[in-house]
Amino acid sequence: MIPRYARPDMVSIWSPETRFRIWFEIEAHATDALAELGVVPKEAARKVWEKGGPATFDVARIDEIEREVKHDVIAFLTHLSEIVGPEARFVHQGMTSSDVLDTTLAVQLTRASDILLADLDALLAALKRRAMEHKFTPTIGRSHGIHAEPVTFGLKLAQAYAEFERCRARLLNARSEVATCAISGAVGTFANIDPRVEAHVAQQLGLAVEPVSTQVIPRDRHAMFFATLAVIASSVERLATEIRHLQRTEVYEAEEYFSPGQKGSSAMPHKRNPVLTENLTGLARMVRSYCIPAMENVALWHERDISHSSVERYIGPDATITLDFALHRLTGVIEKLLVYPDNMKKNLDRLSGLHNSQRVLLALTQAGVSREDSYRLVQRNAMKTWEHGADFLASLKNDPEVSSRIAASELEAMFDLGYHFKHVETIFDRVFG
Repeated sequence: MIPRYARPDMVSIWSPETRFRIWFEIEAHATDALAELGVVPKEAARKVWEKGGPATFDVARIDEIEREVKHDVIAFLTHLSEIVGPEARFVHQGMTSSDVLDTTLAVQLTRASDILLADLDALLAALKRRAMEHKFTPTIGRSHGIHAEPVTFGLKLAQAYAEFERCRARLLNARSEVATCAISGAVGTFANIDPRVEAHVAQQLGLAVEPVSTQVIPRDRHAMFFATLAVIASSVERLATEIRHLQRTEVYEAEEYFSPGQKGSSAMPHKRNPVLTENLTGLARMVRSYCIPAMENVALWHERDISHSSVERYIGPDATITLDFALHRLTGVIEKLLVYPDNMKKNLDRLSGLHNSQRVLLALTQAGVSREDSYRLVQRNAMKTWEHGADFLASLKNDPEVSSRIAASELEAMFDLGYHFKHVETIFDRVFG
């Protein structure tokens, strides 16, 4: 985790203080359940909460113990016994370290998901507002980077809205998959702990019971979670890349907000660079990179090994913190995005109406010309515009093979911009309801 790309609420989920607090709650809730089942004294369970509940766990002390015992959960339990006293011997009855670690990771990932879902909600709101604002702002659509047919800037944003709405649905599902609790003991057989303990802890923490674990929660759940974050990151990059292209000097149809006093270059005072969306492109690459090790974590030896552990200590915090920052930054970019309709219209008109070529092609076929000949006639006039800057409509009117089939007034009508936008409302209704 790099502080430059981190926000406090998400960072706090992964702090040692938060981790140890969750560890304590798992152990204390489990002790409560064991007390209800008569396995440990109820007074001991009460004492665990009484002493441990208000305690501030000493991270330095736990680290000191771990340096000796070489085991993080044992180090924590030793420190907890220093706080609770003799009753601490009833903590962790029949449990194994993975019960604590895996259930804690589930809590952290669900909390992280809730922040990411709120991030997506904010982004969706910004995209909807700007899409409505530019529902009928005409701009040229591009395929292969080349002028194609007109679209509206609102449609570009509506497409992004629909994409991030899908991302939200995927994240909800991934959150559900990863939010499971396992308190099943060594190798997951419940040999030394009653399944009712697991059910109680799960209920207290807002998790589902893992139907069948080994000594660990199956890592396919986590793989799907991080894969979902990777897809969201890809959607972030797609929108960021679009904005970067639109800000190119030769295009200049939209631009990141450039604040007073901001500097674009240490060498060239005139520069206004798309640094935020370039940054988002890089951050997206990082989030995607965490997906592969998550998938490689699925294949563990037999009932468990810990080859996944070191990986998750990296990717859990880094993927969620980075994506949280990226979504928040992208929302700010969309909210403040400078849009230049006049430049969009200027670019739209640069090729003298070539974007109407398909409409003329179809009209010729309707007039009885074969598709092959229709294509040839339209293309040869379009090439005059590409190669010599000729006016496309004038070229069509002056082509006897075209004018003999389509009257000049009909050709002129085919160059109506509004023709391309007659179904914009339909698309918006589909996207926004």
